[in-house]
Amino acid sequence: MSGVSFLGKLLNGVEMEWKSLGDIGEFIRGKRFTKADYVESGIRAIHYGEIYTRYRVFTTHAISQVRSDLEASLRYAEHGDVVLTDVGETVEDVGKAVAWLGERKVAIHDHCYAFRHSMNPKFVSYCMQTSSFIAEKAKYVARTKVNTLLIDGFSKITIPVPCPTDPQKSLAIQAEIVRILDTFTELTAELTAELTARKKQHNYYRAQLLSFEEGEVEWRTLGDIGDVKMCKRILKNETQSSGYVPFYKIGTFGRQADAFISSEIYESYKSRYAFPKAGDVLISAAGTIGRTVIYDGEPAYFQDSNIVWLDNDESIVTNKYLSHFYKITKWFVSEGGTIDRLYNDNIRKTKILVPFPKNPARSFAEQARVVAILDKFDDLTNSVIEGLPREIELRKKQYAYYRDLLLSFPKPEEVEA
Repeated sequence: MSGVSFLGKLLNGVEMEWKSLGDIGEFIRGKRFTKADYVESGIRAIHYGEIYTRYRVFTTHAISQVRSDLEASLRYAEHGDVVLTDVGETVEDVGKAVAWLGERKVAIHDHCYAFRHSMNPKFVSYCMQTSSFIAEKAKYVARTKVNTLLIDGFSKITIPVPCPTDPQKSLAIQAEIVRILDTFTELTAELTAELTARKKQHNYYRAQLLSFEEGEVEWRTLGDIGDVKMCKRILKNETQSSGYVPFYKIGTFGRQADAFISSEIYESYKSRYAFPKAGDVLISAAGTIGRTVIYDGEPAYFQDSNIVWLDNDESIVTNKYLSHFYKITKWFVSEGGTIDRLYNDNIRKTKILVPFPKNPARSFAEQARVVAILDKFDDLTNSVIEGLPREIELRKKQYAYYRDLLLSFPKPEEVEA
């Protein structure tokens, strides 16, 4: 059934109108709380970073809690509000949305807005994931070092409102679309939960293997092992949309590059300034902290201060051992800025277990043994779960297709065309 015929039957000839978010509801900005404000038992809260990583279309339970004595100074999302972020590593990340369906109000961070409205909250949240919403949102994003979208921009973005003159019928249509999309979401969530369980099992065994008997190891700081390095800064006017040498920013680190630099700049900067060698472990120092990529030696360049590496001569630990240990490392993250950041000094102070430190030959043999086991375990785990990410990706594409199809109400200009 085509999108037009399906929507025609669903709407049954009723009026449909695209309305701006500013006309539909109001935005309430949150208040700042920091890592020091988190407690085990207090006021339920949503931090903006969690919307990227922990929540999907809706949630009934807030993961974080902050101090109860902050209650009067905080701002809250009520049941049915849609919580959006106003910053992100990429344009797509800005405006990430989750409908709050918990019974009680929830405190929100100051990089979040609670969008208060009278529509079906899950319908609104689904609309905010569509390609049309993302495309319109991009018009109002301020692309500085951190992508930002403020109330004025949010207020101008439009979403479809079926049967606007009959609220009861409008909500019924919204509910039917939500029911269909929920089915796709649940299928994807089941596969994702299975993948998460496999990864937790994997991380558990890695942590066990990287634990040693007392007396056989010594805690050393990363600053004792090497020094933190970063590439020379690349200015925006030195990048281009296509080219030979990919330039990875924090938003594309470990993904597909969307910017490039010339071969001349690459060769010049590589020869004159710090540059990773093949096998060095690159670390994300902003946004999603601690993501790692092993540099393969192919032509590439990396955003200064946001992507760093430990210049390790491997006289104490090998890079392969480091790469596995980074996966269980608890980084000392500095908060309080626009985005969380891992500063060079924080990295230098981070500690790592060095086996048999007084016997280099035995230490390297033990590191090699641990690496060999973990590499095999990675291969085994990946062979077990490799089908899950592929299936999840297919489900997501299928879900995105039907989501956009179900919410592809024609806009006035499209009707005229």
